[in-house]
Amino acid sequence: MTPDDLLSSLRANKLSPAYLFIGPDAWRRDECRRALIEKALPEEDREQGYTRLDLDEVSLNDALDDACSYSLFASTRLIWVSSAEGALPRGDATEPPEGLVRFLKDPPPGVTLVLQSSRFDFDGDDKAKLERVKKFYAPIKAIVEFRHPSPLEARGLAQRLAKQLGLTIANDALDLLIEATGANASRLANELEKLRLLTANATLQHVQQLVPDARESTIFNLVAALGRRDRKASLEILDTLVRDGEYLPLALSFLATQFRFALAAKEARLNSAQAIQNHFSKQGVAMWRARAEQIQQTSAAFQPAQMRNAIQWIFQADRGLRDTRPDDRTVMEQFILRLTAKV
Repeated sequence: MTPDDLLSSLRANKLSPAYLFIGPDAWRRDECRRALIEKALPEEDREQGYTRLDLDEVSLNDALDDACSYSLFASTRLIWVSSAEGALPRGDATEPPEGLVRFLKDPPPGVTLVLQSSRFDFDGDDKAKLERVKKFYAPIKAIVEFRHPSPLEARGLAQRLAKQLGLTIANDALDLLIEATGANASRLANELEKLRLLTANATLQHVQQLVPDARESTIFNLVAALGRRDRKASLEILDTLVRDGEYLPLALSFLATQFRFALAAKEARLNSAQAIQNHFSKQGVAMWRARAEQIQQTSAAFQPAQMRNAIQWIFQADRGLRDTRPDDRTVMEQFILRLTAKV
């Protein structure tokens, strides 16, 4: 189930004896943890009835023994066990823990058990590891998946949090905030709170000043200018990057990614930002609206052969930056002049 499914079930007074929380999204997990505490524990039991354990420090058997024990100080209990992946045996985890099977066969009245596994993600090399966790804890039927939000979901979350904080944020500032935080819900919440301390009406400049990594937006501005083949703007942005002490090979890395995406979009005949966003999102590539629009601009401005040439020129410029040379700026200016030449 999703975090929203869990919250809905709690509002409907449906409480399971055991939950498995899997996935890395800490913000939604904390939201669900607070809701579980409110539902599972009366206010008078929240101090003595809430127990936190970590399987990096105690064994799973000890944690389950604790969950099966009655408390002298609280009539209801919530046992929260983190690092659940630490209990997995080496090799194939084929058999579930006996203590867990025993607990679920006859759950003690008033006890709720949560096993949290947040170390692994749902994609890449972590996917198989996460499947082992789910298989090992298979007797638990209430599994809540805490995936990182998509850019679209992160935007909705940011808008909701900003409204709660009484913060008005411009659309371009919101796009940059989501981009700079990698659509990470916890970072979004933290940066929005910091912005609210600074102003009630956040602009692009506020985000650039306050949010870590937001200066990367200058690189994306360069990408957009090159996509429009605007030589004057591109050289002005390069001047800003040099004055800010930006590591220019990093700027070239962003440019290479941009042209690869644009070339892929061109070859797939994707003619709108929405089509580009949908295409890459289906492939598991994080793609937000503003980035899709940049890719569309680049794809429209250059022919496939020109984009292939651009990728080769980026490689040459990157090699030039890393060689013994008189001036980084000269290398970058030559690259921009070649790329924005009218043909």
